[in-house]
Amino acid sequence: MQRFLPIAMAGLLLALATIGPAHATRWTVQVGGTSTYGDGYGGGYTNPVLAFSPAQLTINAGDTVTFINLGGAAHNVHADDNSFRCANGCDGQGGNGNPSSADWSFSLTFNNPGTIGYHCDVHQGMGMVGTIVVNASSSSIPLGGYMSGNWYGGSSQSGHGFQLEFTSQNNTAVAIWFVYSPDGSAQNWIYAQGTYDPTQSTVTLPAFLLTGAKFPNPLSNFDPTAVQRTDWGTLTFSFTDCNNGTASWNSTVAGYGNGSLPITRVSQIAGTVCPQ
Repeated sequence: MQRFLPIAMAGLLLALATIGPAHATRWTVQVGGTSTYGDGYGGGYTNPVLAFSPAQLTINAGDTVTFINLGGAAHNVHADDNSFRCANGCDGQGGNGNPSSADWSFSLTFNNPGTIGYHCDVHQGMGMVGTIVVNASSSSIPLGGYMSGNWYGGSSQSGHGFQLEFTSQNNTAVAIWFVYSPDGSAQNWIYAQGTYDPTQSTVTLPAFLLTGAKFPNPLSNFDPTAVQRTDWGTLTFSFTDCNNGTASWNSTVAGYGNGSLPITRVSQIAGTVCPQ
């Protein structure tokens, strides 16, 4: 029997979004770049960004990813399994995959399902790594209110799960991940909110943690000014149909890291209908 944490948040009765055909999607990953810091005296200094953005990406088979170098240092994109090595084009495809600080870009289409890890040859030891999760099916379904409900990661992940709502209010999506702290000492609610495109099957939402307040018993215990918000990272949801998808995360908070898991619907809001 599947287990899911109780949810005390009322669901919305949502309108159906316009249905569009399934199609391949083009994605962009930024490589490197620079960040500038002021010194307080009218000057400043610039540091290279040693990261891919997003570092965790979930796509469907047949989708294309374009990598764009933003500079700051010499970079390349090298698959951990050596299936590609690219910068000014790709090795074996008429290009040169050596690390370069030029304004290069290249595109790759991923047709085979699986997880592809990659890195920059120069800065891998400094954490410049990334992952692309390719869904097993190229089928997809556009986002809409009918995707709202409770989702979990199957029997091996049945102690935590997601509440998702795709609203008709300015195409706002809300996600709450009922999960636990990395050290296992407490429950955590990771909250995410942002806009979604009803013609797409994937959405990435900024996420954060709320802490500092007390349980409202008595009611005077709760002080809204005591609530502290900590930016947590991003949550990405991608769906192949109304009952199956992938949840991916990329956190900037220590201990959470990045990763992905398949998710399955547990419940559906009354009055909504999945398009056929």
